Amino acid sequence: MAVLIAAALLANGLAAGVLMGTVLGGVPLLLSLPPERYLETHRFLANRYEPFQPLCMLATLACDVALVAVGPAGVRPLFAASALLILGVIAISAGRNVPIKRWAIALDPAHLPGEWSDIDPRRRWARWNTIRTAAAVLAFALNVLAATLLR
Repeated sequence: MAVLIAAALLANGLAAGVLMGTVLGGVPLLLSLPPERYLETHRFLANRYEPFQPLCMLATLACDVALVAVGPAGVRPLFAASALLILGVIAISAGRNVPIKRWAIALDPAHLPGEWSDIDPRRRWARWNTIRTAAAVLAFALNVLAATLLR
């Protein structure tokens, strides 16, 4: 059980940290750039976190689910809630952020669509990124609380 808890905390902490870094630094940078530079920069950053970030999320989920099965009854609800939050992060990533990212990096920065101001995806991507970041950080807090209660 100690190994599962350590792995959950490590994977969840790394994933939440990466997402928090995007909220604090990446999003403000991307929002400040002119469209051409935004597309170039997003393309550069787009796959730097893969497969690291998805693997951290999946590892967190697997550890939390295992801890629900084998952990003491008093902390199982905390691990279960964390697992549900991580499922939410994965769903938002796969259903919202990744499709927006793929669409944006497929565009040619030299030939922006004429209606760019109507289709600029940055605010939508940032909103979903903030939601998934909050879920990942809350999951981490729940995992830390569960680990602390086991002491």
